Amino acid sequence: EATGPYHETAAELLHGRGLTVSIVNPAQARDFARGLAVRTKTDAVDAKVLARFGALLKPAPWTPPSPEVRFLRALLARQRALIEDLRRERNRLEKVEATHTPALVRDSVRESIAFLEEALAKLQQQIDDHLDGHPQLREDVDLLTSIPAIGLKVAQRFVALLQSRPFTSAQQFAAYLGLVPVERQSGTSVQRRPRLSKAGPAHARATLYMAAVTAIRYNPHVKDLYERLLARGKPKMVALGAAMRKLAHICFGVFKNRRPYQPDYASAA
Repeated sequence: EATGPYHETAAELLHGRGLTVSIVNPAQARDFARGLAVRTKTDAVDAKVLARFGALLKPAPWTPPSPEVRFLRALLARQRALIEDLRRERNRLEKVEATHTPALVRDSVRESIAFLEEALAKLQQQIDDHLDGHPQLREDVDLLTSIPAIGLKVAQRFVALLQSRPFTSAQQFAAYLGLVPVERQSGTSVQRRPRLSKAGPAHARATLYMAAVTAIRYNPHVKDLYERLLARGKPKMVALGAAMRKLAHICFGVFKNRRPYQPDYASAA
């Protein structure tokens, strides 16, 4: 069962000893347990539920990412953490400059910001050097940046994601990112507007959101979809969610077909 960054160490150990390993979404395991009317939650009970889940549903076997992909993921995770730290420090500086805060404190915050900016610059260089040292990863990034609205940082993060999991379709990739509409309806009393599932990594979805905001202006296929949905009376956020899903499909198509962005990828996505 996936548990953030902690499950992969155990999975790699078991895989290295020749065992078939599958990693399942915790929500799937939880729903399966509910279907079995299991209410108790202990390690022993969870182990039995997962064993039955594997025996009955036979989830796809997991293959560990290559060392270079794991290294890239670690660099990008550190980059995200530093970016968040820098955001907090900049917000803190804005507050201390607007109040009667001692100069010593203001200087300390400024020093922290300067340190984080330098650390981020060094880390970005390390990411670039790592990609240059692995032609396959560099080619992957170049393919994704051929898509209008997909910049270098978005491409790097999506390469790490696409190389880490055996996605078999654009729909599966979009579902993993939490971009699949979920309907809630029961008779005539419960009829809620469909919303994105928002499963999967929130940081990847946030990255794609910013790319989609650009794509509805500069990517002709995403822009066309967005404007058609608005013309049909769809709310802007619904149209933007569809634009995110379309962009994810295009990314998968370019990555899977190993050719730069072309109009036929968009229509097939």
